[in-house]
Amino acid sequence: MKHTKIKHYTLLLLLVAATAFAQQPKVATSIDSTQIKIGSQFNLTLKTTVDTTAQVNFPEGKNFGLLEVLESYPVDTVRNEENNAQYELVKKYGLTQFDSGRYIIPRLSVFINNKNIRTDSLAIEVTPVVVDTLKQKMYDIKDVATAESNSLLWLWIVLGILLAAGIGFGVWWYLKKRKQPAPEPEEEFHASPIEKATTQLQVLENKALLDKGEVKNYYSELTDIARTYIEEAIHIPAMESTTSELINAMRTAVRRKNMKLSQETFEQLERVLRNADLVKFAKMRPVAHEIADDRSRIEKTIVVIDQSIPEEKEEDEEHTLAWLNAQRKKEKRERRKRNLIISIATVVVVAGALFYFLGRNIMREYVTGIPTKELLDGEWVKSNYGSPPITIETPEVLKRQDPEKILPKEAMAVLKDMQLFSYGAMADDFYVVLSTMHYKEKKDIPLEQVADATLKTMEAQGATNVLVKTESFSTPNGINGLRAYGNLSMLNLVTKKSVRMYYELLLFKQDNGLQQVNIMYREGDEYAPQLLDRVKNSIELTKIN
Repeated sequence: MKHTKIKHYTLLLLLVAATAFAQQPKVATSIDSTQIKIGSQFNLTLKTTVDTTAQVNFPEGKNFGLLEVLESYPVDTVRNEENNAQYELVKKYGLTQFDSGRYIIPRLSVFINNKNIRTDSLAIEVTPVVVDTLKQKMYDIKDVATAESNSLLWLWIVLGILLAAGIGFGVWWYLKKRKQPAPEPEEEFHASPIEKATTQLQVLENKALLDKGEVKNYYSELTDIARTYIEEAIHIPAMESTTSELINAMRTAVRRKNMKLSQETFEQLERVLRNADLVKFAKMRPVAHEIADDRSRIEKTIVVIDQSIPEEKEEDEEHTLAWLNAQRKKEKRERRKRNLIISIATVVVVAGALFYFLGRNIMREYVTGIPTKELLDGEWVKSNYGSPPITIETPEVLKRQDPEKILPKEAMAVLKDMQLFSYGAMADDFYVVLSTMHYKEKKDIPLEQVADATLKTMEAQGATNVLVKTESFSTPNGINGLRAYGNLSMLNLVTKKSVRMYYELLLFKQDNGLQQVNIMYREGDEYAPQLLDRVKNSIELTKIN
């Protein structure tokens, strides 16, 4: 994927460099000041020379980047004295910014005969207003003066604070008492499980839950009474069991105790428990006679079970209690196991979240390694590339690319020779591409136009929000060139996310040829700027006389 991307980018770059010298309209961009005070106006001027029949549309808007457009002046039209068939069009804008800092006027689009011509981006420094302490007389700070007052305001303030504290304490005490659970009534003593169940059924009827429409609560208490009786009388864990588990446990206990219970008894009990499940979980609404039948079934089932329980010997009771205790211990172990699993899962999730948000940068640096840091700490290579040669130091050897396999014959036709070398790809952590070329015919190479064409190529490759600034650049041995630098956004083909990149394009012209070095890295990487500086400071060109 990266090699394909390099080839596509290189193809467009070389095509632009080879054809960047064709005549096309130009738009001169200038500002009347590079530094203003906060809120002051400065003027942006766009100039272009076109035929009298040309259609020109200048940009309009309330903002140019982070700068506010105060006024858009009418276009001035001046006839060209040397060529009456041409006009010079001058468009001015009044801009300002109300916050201090360094701002970029972005590249604007001027459409000439429906062709998009991009202007240069310019920088403006907005400075804060500084108070001149030399002209403004300053005075010493006076001592604190004590004001006399006979007002009782301080007393009312103290009383108000005490009153507020008292009210707050009262509210706290009320909420505290309200949150405390009411003392549980003492449990009434019953001589046997059947006596207890009979009493609870009578208490349930006295509550009149059915008259209040609380059918769900009625069935819940009705089945709890039956389950409690079964658990205390037969010694099986009835309260924690589902309906199916309870019936199966009862069958096992009945066989073990040699109880004589008919199949009908099991069916009647199961029927009531199933109806209760439907009422509690499926919101079933049984009619009055069905509710009465279910209560009658519970009463009869309890009586039948109690009558079928044989008198237990002491050792049988001990065996039953031991079995019941074993069942409860088993359930306790299972609860502990579930709690342990939940605790471990919680710890794993929390640890994973902490690693993701806090530890991944540490892990990358000290375990897996940060690519740019590895490049910076590694052994660098200093070598010559191209003709005339460019001496440059890079983290790894630049790989040679074959232009003839990339460029079409039409592009190669205007070139005498071409050499290309690269490392990485656009949108990578660090990217370097170097090229040298000679033209067959004598050409006056405008480096500004080549830089602009290269940026257009980057935009064609998906670059957005491009900011650019240009300035002169000289190598240590005195060869002058052009440095274009700024920021842009690129789409990472792997993560499918936009990343902000910093770039520097260094251009030189010698011996009817072009030499260029392009360096890019991801913004926010603390090691990448050190890589760029080291590479840039190592560039040396052989001077051609």
